[in-house]
Amino acid sequence: MPKKIKIPDFSDYRGSLGVIENIINFKIKRVYFLHSLKKNIRRGSHAHKKNIQFFICLSGKAEIIFKKKKYLLSKPNYGILVKPSDWHEIVPKIDSTIILVLASHTYNKKDYIYEK
Repeated sequence: MPKKIKIPDFSDYRGSLGVIENIINFKIKRVYFLHSLKKNIRRGSHAHKKNIQFFICLSGKAEIIFKKKKYLLSKPNYGILVKPSDWHEIVPKIDSTIILVLASHTYNKKDYIYEK
């Protein structure tokens, strides 16, 4: 089941620093980002067999859709933990949205599940 998690941040007059290493319970083996996304053009539409992911919206706004729940990410102080078998889609709500993804496994096309 997906979970929305608040990312602790430390702020002062210089800005804010978000810290994630203590809130995700997996070793990060892959880091990538989705950028230049177009409004309402869906990404994802799959699940994984083993891979755990943590999505953070760095800029813009995106809806993360699961079978029974939707989450809106619009600030970098929240992330969505996506567990294996969580069918998900990413729908940018603003052009040029940027999504950072931290993953527990490196890319493996055999890990993908495309059937709902």
